[in-house]
Amino acid sequence: MDTASHFFVHFPKTSRLIALLAVFTVLPVRYASAQSTPSAHSESSVTLYGGGRFGGSVTDSTTNSSVDFKDGSSFGMAVDIGLDHSRQLELFYSRQDTTLTSGAFSSQSGNVGLALHSYHIGGTAFIDEIGRGVYVMGGIGGTTATPKGSGLNSQTFFSGNLGVGWMVPLAKHVGFRFEARGYGVVLNGNGSLFCGGAAGCTVVVKGKGLYYGELLGGVTVRF
Repeated sequence: MDTASHFFVHFPKTSRLIALLAVFTVLPVRYASAQSTPSAHSESSVTLYGGGRFGGSVTDSTTNSSVDFKDGSSFGMAVDIGLDHSRQLELFYSRQDTTLTSGAFSSQSGNVGLALHSYHIGGTAFIDEIGRGVYVMGGIGGTTATPKGSGLNSQTFFSGNLGVGWMVPLAKHVGFRFEARGYGVVLNGNGSLFCGGAAGCTVVVKGKGLYYGELLGGVTVRF
């Protein structure tokens, strides 16, 4: 394998991120289990999103060259289950098609196309009342990276997101959401990525985390 395929990820420890994500996830779930029926003022919804992701890079430990995840469009879906007048339990999915690019890659390996699928469970908390205004959200789960190269295997990593949003009610059962989310993906400390058969392994990384951001807009059906 070409030495340009060895990377070192320069990121801070992920313990604080995991702790914050746990708070956003565990509190809504514990509250839901204590309730026999939802509040009369609760609201559930389904949202379809479109947007874009940015950021996310690693550094080649041999050449000190930057290896970047190409910015690009993304889409997603959220199912929010009302708990009370301000909180919801959220099931969230998002996807981005991106490319891992670097001048350090050999001509044989080339750039690596990826599809990133994130599956998270967490919650939203509105500042004033559910269905309007500013809210915060978070969730934990997994992110599956599926390489587009022939014969390469997918891999799944523990991940989570935190963010802030603003909801505008357009009608009784329709609204629009603007959101900014930050993602954290926990990498295997030392390991090969995207391996398979005769193709070998595309990269070998050292590090604990990968971080990137996302801006989203979505149409919400409220009920």
